[in-house]
Amino acid sequence: MYRLDPDQTALLQRIESLADEKIAPHAAAVDAESRFPLESVAALAEAGLLGLTVPTEHGGMGQGMRVAVAALDAIGQRCASTGMVYLMHLCGVACYAARPESAGEALKAAARGEHLSTLAWSEKGSRSHFWAPMSQARSVAGGVTLSAQKSWVTSAGVANGYVISARSPESSGPMDTQLFLVDRNAAGMTVAGAWNSLGMRGNASAPMSLQDVTIPTAQALSDPGQGFPRMMEILPWFSLGNAGISTGIAEAAVRSTTDHVTGKGFEHLGTKLADLPNLRERLARMRIQTDKTRAHLSMVLDKLESGAPDAMLGVLSAKASASGAAKEVTDLAMETCGGAAFSRHLSVERNFRDARAASVMAPTTDVLHDFIGKALCGMPLF
Repeated sequence: MYRLDPDQTALLQRIESLADEKIAPHAAAVDAESRFPLESVAALAEAGLLGLTVPTEHGGMGQGMRVAVAALDAIGQRCASTGMVYLMHLCGVACYAARPESAGEALKAAARGEHLSTLAWSEKGSRSHFWAPMSQARSVAGGVTLSAQKSWVTSAGVANGYVISARSPESSGPMDTQLFLVDRNAAGMTVAGAWNSLGMRGNASAPMSLQDVTIPTAQALSDPGQGFPRMMEILPWFSLGNAGISTGIAEAAVRSTTDHVTGKGFEHLGTKLADLPNLRERLARMRIQTDKTRAHLSMVLDKLESGAPDAMLGVLSAKASASGAAKEVTDLAMETCGGAAFSRHLSVERNFRDARAASVMAPTTDVLHDFIGKALCGMPLF
């Protein structure tokens, strides 16, 4: 449904093969042990895929959002935690690419497979309103210093580069912000807590603390006061990439459920589970909902690429739609597979838990529905 050209299709097939061989085998252990998927990220790095969207002039593959979403769908089918780590890396790369004079070396390192990026925007004080940090940068000679309490930082303590948001020096309000690139080894930046979640247990989305971290002017990823507009430029990458992962989770549940109902049965009756019409009906609903979600996602990509006036409305709806669909599909998978799923003998139980994560990631589904309603009513979103 992503309508890739032949070269893009070949690239996606490479990614799918890598995901089958190097990512899927570790997914269950990553989930059970709540550990970062180091093997999977290393495989992506070795294949040059940390540079998937890095501009070619910096040594990357120069691919756009359509290929990135298709890749996230494919990876999400095998391991949602790895998919989320990869998505946040691609969002960080998008920030770098928008300010190459500050992040050129990071772009080149990502293309070489030597740099994993992530975003550190959400804060405890403003919760899911990621666009409104409470922390404020303070001007010093040669740059700024920053103290902040960041929450939900994917790849916390593992990523090499962090795109940090803060209110600009002399800020006039919560959306008068600036973005900065901060290195993992910056003095004063630490992981502030453990990550033990219901789903996506391997993405290390832990809180991080910044205490008087000095950031040189050369590492600013936006001008003062321009952090919010830059965030809105990155929002489509996050929203559609997140939708791609949710779609992948739904696809994985469809496939696992299909395998279960066609492969298991009542030996004493000589029948398969697939002989039960109620199970076939559930499976059909799962297939239809997954296909509808992927088609909607493709439509939004079309709108973005064509510059359609309602493209941003599609960006807002894509994440909410895919998140809801993944929850519905995995609910049906659990019901269809019954005790085999509930007792964790099947991967659909992991799909069920992973599908719950997207709805609480900022912007949450409730916030997105409010934004969409405001947009439809001609009201300002912020």
